[in-house]
Amino acid sequence: MELDFGPAVRDFRDEVRDWLADHLVGEFAEHRGVGGPTDGAAWEVRLAWDRELSAGGWLGVGWPEEYGGRGLGLLEEIVFEYEYARVNAPYRATVNALDLLGPMLLAMGSEAQKKRFLPPILAVEELWGQGFSEPGAGSDLASVRTRAERDGDQWVVSGQKVWTSFGIHADWLYVLTRTDPQSARHKGLSLLLVPTDQPGVEIRPIRNLAGQDEFAEVFLSDARTGADMVVGEVGQGWRTAMATLGIERGTTLLPQQLTFEREAEALIDLARERGALDDPMLRRRIVDAWISVRIMRTTNLRTIAELTAGRTPGAQATTAKLYASTRHQQLGQLATELAGPAGQIVGEDYGLDTRQRSFLLSLAETIYGGSSEIQRNIIGEQVLGLPKEPRP
Repeated sequence: MELDFGPAVRDFRDEVRDWLADHLVGEFAEHRGVGGPTDGAAWEVRLAWDRELSAGGWLGVGWPEEYGGRGLGLLEEIVFEYEYARVNAPYRATVNALDLLGPMLLAMGSEAQKKRFLPPILAVEELWGQGFSEPGAGSDLASVRTRAERDGDQWVVSGQKVWTSFGIHADWLYVLTRTDPQSARHKGLSLLLVPTDQPGVEIRPIRNLAGQDEFAEVFLSDARTGADMVVGEVGQGWRTAMATLGIERGTTLLPQQLTFEREAEALIDLARERGALDDPMLRRRIVDAWISVRIMRTTNLRTIAELTAGRTPGAQATTAKLYASTRHQQLGQLATELAGPAGQIVGEDYGLDTRQRSFLLSLAETIYGGSSEIQRNIIGEQVLGLPKEPRP
């Protein structure tokens, strides 16, 4: 896929391309495409690659210069992410801080929080995990029960979080808590920044279908953090959390789409090798998969055009995550079928090939970032204006 974002950023695009060509070499080049939002593979290599990016000034391209960024515009950010995905560079190990926490602090954090946390993020000196989901509050995030009580100049936090991406590597967590014990649902929540290196924090890895432990469950037992570690206002944590999720759902689809396009091309090559294109039913499914990644491209380009024009993205941005996650699973299922019996056999020590790993990890895509059931509710109620689902 080749895109030209216009003459205004052509020199910047060439600078990005030249730097990637010079630095994505050796061990980094050997790990092209490794990792993902639910894939903790080759962690140390990816962390070293992030430090290489940091040294080159490529982390936080759009962040203000006073916090270590380049201070460039949205279009430059989009160009960088596109060129980064185009060369299939390793998935950034610091994604939680770069794509979620950092933008949230820039939008809603205090000046002291920005000066304290943003430079270490860009220097790859501190890693972050997201403490949102709980065993009884996954997609229904408003039901969180983790509580935080004020004790002098500190908050005391107790509760349990689950599905914390890359939690075993986190130095800090941003945790959604209930600071008003009498409140219910969206009210009385606060978002706190909590250090993990203390007796009150226990992090246990969760192994997934692909045999990796990028997820973790976190147990908070009278963990402590400073009174100034609230992002936004006390009791307004729901608004802060929703801003974070909006960032999450709006920044990840372009790199994902390019990955899916590569997988669709590999699927067509596999079908040719197996003679599957002679089967009209299989050929129809393969063409449908090819069309689906083109629809993702068109959707993402529409959203990018609206963002760069300063407009709020339309309905297609709301439906993009649901469509992409569902179609990616179907793409993986078809690739597994075309591979035949070999696609169901793993190597020694549960060694999965690229196709198998992608399919197994895709099964989580309709859950994380908002389950498909919740996404359909949002689309029905907020986009189509249908009656709200009955609540207990």
